[in-house]
Amino acid sequence: MLSQLKSAAARVHGTEGIGTLQPAEAEASAVAKTGFADALKLSLDQVNVAQGKTEALGKRFASGDNSVNLSDLMISMQKANIGFQATVQVRNKLVSAYQEMMNMQV
Repeated sequence: MLSQLKSAAARVHGTEGIGTLQPAEAEASAVAKTGFADALKLSLDQVNVAQGKTEALGKRFASGDNSVNLSDLMISMQKANIGFQATVQVRNKLVSAYQEMMNMQV
């Protein structure tokens, strides 16, 4: 999940495919230029797009469109579900970390 967030952050700022930097330097550069909120928003947008495509495929399949296979629909549904579940897990970890920080004594 972390590598997906980093690659998504790289796409936001156009730093993907940097050939002159070493991989560690490219990651540090991409992380330094983008914030966590931007990476999280992009990840959420990608999950939303995947769910939208799945819904459209489902409607086309239900209406009898012969160009949509059941297997394509099921694969799309599983991809959207996996993305959603990963997003829920990240949210749960963030809430847990926030609650832990709030319970710390100063």
